[in-house]
Amino acid sequence: MSRVAAEKEERDGVPLTNLDQELFPGAGATKRDLVDYLDAVRDRIIPVLRDRPLSVMRVLRGQDKFMQKNLPKYTPEWVPRTRVWAEASHREVLYALCNDRRTLLWFANQRAVEYHPTLMTIDSRDRPTHLIMDLDPPEGGGFDLAVRAARLVRRALADAGLDGAVKTSGAKGLHVFVPLDGTAATEDVAAATRAVAARAERLDPALATTAFLREDRHGKVFLDATRSGGASVAAAYSPRIRPGVPVSFPVAWDRLDDIKPADFTVRTAPALLADGDPWASAMPQPQKLDAGLVAEGRTIPVARVAAMHDGKRRARARRLTGGAQDERGEPAD
Repeated sequence: MSRVAAEKEERDGVPLTNLDQELFPGAGATKRDLVDYLDAVRDRIIPVLRDRPLSVMRVLRGQDKFMQKNLPKYTPEWVPRTRVWAEASHREVLYALCNDRRTLLWFANQRAVEYHPTLMTIDSRDRPTHLIMDLDPPEGGGFDLAVRAARLVRRALADAGLDGAVKTSGAKGLHVFVPLDGTAATEDVAAATRAVAARAERLDPALATTAFLREDRHGKVFLDATRSGGASVAAAYSPRIRPGVPVSFPVAWDRLDDIKPADFTVRTAPALLADGDPWASAMPQPQKLDAGLVAEGRTIPVARVAAMHDGKRRARARRLTGGAQDERGEPAD
């Protein structure tokens, strides 16, 4: 290997390997494409990852994709990290903090394709920085349905004196982010999120639904209000493990009718960004949650809990009648 070629296999002191292998079956892109993309957008993606416990979705050759929360033992000492107590599993999880280019490149070389930071930073663990609404169109439904649902959410937010920015999820839907001023606790933000979803659903119940169980959505767009508390969400500019390797990309509200998720991939996005950071530019100033929104949300059951009890009830009924047990539908982001 020539000296020039050898230099191309290391960046910022991070050795890069197998760069010309296909990223995953059907990706239409190589590991080099992933590394080049993340390096090109590092000044945009690192700010939305900084100081947030990070989960990544990795895809290794010959294996199914998997979510990695705990840092593996072979992680270099220079990778920033933090410990978070996981109530569900009753254990501490050692998360990475992707605060610099070197760490981002290390993750890219580990075939970490997707980047899912929490909604809280390590300095303010009970004060989410954003209210999030994840809009998931039905199976076989067009992206235009998600666009229409996003406008319902925007109207519901405006009625509560709030404003947000929108981006493609990188999958088939949209994410609406509302920046918060840091005064609302986790439970209040979760309640407000449920209320926004309920209000948006009421604006057009034929289009949108808050039904957590997939079988109850009846071809409507799912307004996923569960992205709160310790939840994570695909970051702006994060690639996704899908054919063509699309990325989650900011879109102006008045441009939603002109785009489709496949417009933004690891190969096309850097040129579309030029020298700008549309996510930072589109984000409104941090806002205070409306007290009425929080109060309304406290009267709405937590979707996952309600679905769990409903699922158990349905399963018992079906067993009694000899039918098949119910399956809970999982939301997509």
